[in-house]
Amino acid sequence: MPQMTLIQAINDALRTEMRRDPTVIVMGEDVGINGGVFRATENLYKEFGPDRSIDTPLAESGIVGCAIGMAVNGLKPVAEIQFDGFMPPAFDHIVSHAARLRWRSRGRFHLPLVIRVPYGGGIRALEHHSEAPEAYYVHTPGLKVVIPSSPYDAKGLLISAIRDPDPVIFFEPKRLYRAFRQEVPEGEYVIPLGKANIVQQGTDVTVISWGAMVRVCLQAMEQLGSVSVELLDLRTLAPLDIETVWNSVTKTGRAVIVQEAPRTCSLASELTALINERVLLQLQAPVARVTGYDTHMPYLSMEQYYLPDAGRVKKGIERVLGF
Repeated sequence: MPQMTLIQAINDALRTEMRRDPTVIVMGEDVGINGGVFRATENLYKEFGPDRSIDTPLAESGIVGCAIGMAVNGLKPVAEIQFDGFMPPAFDHIVSHAARLRWRSRGRFHLPLVIRVPYGGGIRALEHHSEAPEAYYVHTPGLKVVIPSSPYDAKGLLISAIRDPDPVIFFEPKRLYRAFRQEVPEGEYVIPLGKANIVQQGTDVTVISWGAMVRVCLQAMEQLGSVSVELLDLRTLAPLDIETVWNSVTKTGRAVIVQEAPRTCSLASELTALINERVLLQLQAPVARVTGYDTHMPYLSMEQYYLPDAGRVKKGIERVLGF
């Protein structure tokens, strides 16, 4: 079984589905000849040609608008937005049309569209290159939102997203693109959307996270000694596997939610409310949130002060354990 980085797993998933299904195409800025700014689409142009690996103009609204039209007419476009902070120009098409088409047509039309987006901070990039905007899209009915945390999950989740009949926003944590390797099966396999992964079983506290923060949580757990932590990787943020969250928090009696996005009106806030509504009487401490701050992602040298690190996660866990 080959060892792959996350970016290689993304590339392998795209190639696997393009070989299996001739209606699958990739499109976006520099995804063709150059293979994408992170090389996620490398060599797809050579194998599938310009009709299925399409270099588009620098126009995010046009990319998504064209992809919607293609999906309505029988194709399965995988559109790339080059960086997370470039999503706003396409926001109108995503929320006004992609997310609403099945509802608007009373089920007559589906939209098998995937929008891939390099996501989050940690690479010391420029403004608009390190955002964590998942809350916008989780808040939008009609969209599915996926964020993998490992190469194995990235391939299986992306294949599932491409095969899904509805639009999927697929955020790829860019700081994990080449951070580590993992065994990834050759050929096709799927990981169902809407199912969280219990990364590690535990009994003292439940830690809930997704994307690059899962790795940060693992680093924090190494510093906690004998504390028994149950770590949940949500993987899919919409639809949310809240049953797995409730079952875990019921067992441990404590919960810490870790995200790199700003705190206010975030998924961490919603998870806290859902836990309180269902399992409040099982809690032995208030739910703790370890998050980014309610400000723009700072430049370069200040980035490490914004993003949650293992030390902040460790303090959050110790806070609920010591309540």
